[in-house]
Amino acid sequence: MNLFDVYPLFDVNIVKGKGCHVWDDKGNEYLDLYGGHAVISIGHAHPHYVESISRQVATLGFYSNSVINRLQQQLAERLGKISGYDDYSLFLINSGAEANENALKLASFHTGRTRVISFNKAFHGRTSLAVEATDNPKIIAPINANGHITYLPLNDIEAMQQELAKGDVCAVIIEGIQGVGGIKIPTDSFLQALREACTQYGTVLILDEIQSGYGRTGKFFAHQYSGIRPDIITVAKGIGNGFPMAGVLISPMFKPVYGQLGTTFGGNHLACSAALAVIDVFEQEHLVDNAAKVGAYLLEQLKQVKGIKEVRGKGLMIGLEFEEPIKELRLHLLHEQHVFTGASGTNVLRLLPPLCLSMAEAEEFINRLNKVL
Repeated sequence: MNLFDVYPLFDVNIVKGKGCHVWDDKGNEYLDLYGGHAVISIGHAHPHYVESISRQVATLGFYSNSVINRLQQQLAERLGKISGYDDYSLFLINSGAEANENALKLASFHTGRTRVISFNKAFHGRTSLAVEATDNPKIIAPINANGHITYLPLNDIEAMQQELAKGDVCAVIIEGIQGVGGIKIPTDSFLQALREACTQYGTVLILDEIQSGYGRTGKFFAHQYSGIRPDIITVAKGIGNGFPMAGVLISPMFKPVYGQLGTTFGGNHLACSAALAVIDVFEQEHLVDNAAKVGAYLLEQLKQVKGIKEVRGKGLMIGLEFEEPIKELRLHLLHEQHVFTGASGTNVLRLLPPLCLSMAEAEEFINRLNKVL
């Protein structure tokens, strides 16, 4: 049996990681400015993380959600406290797409409506309604194209208000910062107007913080820069530092009903131990503050690098837009300078490093980038 060929792959076999560095099977060391697509939040192979999940799997890796799991309760309490949402409830699942599916389902149960507002260049996942809310026709299968979604321009307050005023919108789903869409940032004024309009017209506001959340932008959630509180927040990626896990943070306005939501693997003992270890390291090493500090330095320095058309982002979620396609640039960075980076579309280089990135590592990246420009 062969693997189903879904991704074009770099000819590199990564076998080891430590902090913000990874090694291939030939012993070559790479600076990781991509974090496995924003997943590695506390660094590769963090010793506390390794010890926590090793101890848990040796004790109990899994039992079903038909019994009490104290680790879930601990995670809910600690995530509520560190994020500023201790009055919300937590539903644990396995992936970002699954988080958005459940968020949209909850919104539809709550409102009785079916129409959803999403935004141009949005990415919300690859399943069912999540992929329909993703602005990429190439990955929406005919079975997913069910007419639920209206796409609007990001940051167009008037267009948003006109659609919501129709009174039939179930939910608005928006990323804290668009990742796949090119590190496009909703303005504070837009998010504030969106919050007001959703409240006015009885529409559920869903903040997709799967890539932009979990401390990446220098606040726990990117939307917290605007001062708003959404009705539902979805998280994944950095929550487990590589262990598959996701969550839905749910406002007190929603009342749980047995049978509406469910999961087999979500919130299992091993996943919770991984997520609790991540929060431990966040608190002990002040990683949200580090993301703010090192990110501000990177943004300032990158704006002085010749050849970059525009630098966008917050914290350690950064996009570098170029006039020309970046495919060759990424290859030069990878093979000549041994730096992993990401891409958004054709012309945007995307940086999503572990949140433990140091000032020295940030400087080293800029030096290596200058060598290939």
